[in-house]
Amino acid sequence: MTIDVRSDTVTKPTPGMRLAIANADVGDDVLDGDPTTRRLETRVAELLGKERAVYCPTGTMANQIAIWLLSERGTEVIADANSHIHDLEYAATAALSGAQLRAVASDGPMMDAPSLLKALRPATHGNVRATLVCLENTHNSAGGLVTPVAGMQAMADVARAHGCAVHLDGARLWNATAATGNTLAEFSACADSVMVSFSKGLGAPAGAVVALEGKYYDRAVEARRRFGGGMRQSGVLAAAALYGLDNHLSRLGEDHEKAVTFSLAVDRALAATVVPPETNIVMIDLAPGLVAIDVARRAAEKGVLMSVWSPSRLRTVWHYDVSAADAATAGERVREALDEAWRDLADTSEWPTALLDSSSLQVPKVVGPPTPSGPRR
Repeated sequence: MTIDVRSDTVTKPTPGMRLAIANADVGDDVLDGDPTTRRLETRVAELLGKERAVYCPTGTMANQIAIWLLSERGTEVIADANSHIHDLEYAATAALSGAQLRAVASDGPMMDAPSLLKALRPATHGNVRATLVCLENTHNSAGGLVTPVAGMQAMADVARAHGCAVHLDGARLWNATAATGNTLAEFSACADSVMVSFSKGLGAPAGAVVALEGKYYDRAVEARRRFGGGMRQSGVLAAAALYGLDNHLSRLGEDHEKAVTFSLAVDRALAATVVPPETNIVMIDLAPGLVAIDVARRAAEKGVLMSVWSPSRLRTVWHYDVSAADAATAGERVREALDEAWRDLADTSEWPTALLDSSSLQVPKVVGPPTPSGPRR
């Protein structure tokens, strides 16, 4: 059996979710409002502590609606250098909102208040003015790390002190709450708008919302229509999201446990370092000489599918379609693939047998901060 952990978007709707889709109460969302979609929007707005929410087909569209609403043309939008908005939304901020992205590099794994403050330009006539700061939680490229509520608020305070609005890309904010015990509303309180995705840990086939203040609602709907997101019987998708909220949100901690199980097995490899997981994402950094696409191919031949994140980094994301036993199995298979790739770099015929078998190593390596880079959700 193939264990597919390229992303938590590979999940298939459960039988219960398929039944909810089939039985959804629907209407024309553009003409009259779809009743199931309205119910989802109301519920998620309440969870996030916002007045309204707008359902969108994708998280990228929801992010870009927020940017279109909160930024100004001809100004800067500030985002982490490895954020989804900066790296993976196809220059949409420039194309749709007429704003330029300014990337924030941090000494740590992701943007924080000091690095944000350093990146903001002084308010002089010679500098471009910033109007929006975009946050991301959990941080995909940093390995699913969580920025604590206090850290979020600190960045928001810096942003507002410089006249900027704040948007939160919370595609996996569900996982941040599962990992910390903080509520969705606590994480969202610092932001003017928040995006959450339903196609990640909740397992819906598509969909996201952008939640915001009521004064922005009509213009958000306008932007959704302009960006091509007006849907008719959208309740068939909204029903899946509601089912995910009712049945899958409370079990996300299980995916975090699978990530830990997998990481402990892989961390015994001869030539790789695992970023300790806080949520459901595990990043594997390879030693010099190893090539991620080669290791991924070897792992695939052993029945484990992973994402190539950069030439020297691999990613796995844990979800409800794989079991705890799968996590242990995948860990051993990936460790074997890594060790085989390392041995093939040189003639190891003179090496002691013990050095060639990492399965006997029991003490996890001490790892430093992750070095995030790269693509994809």
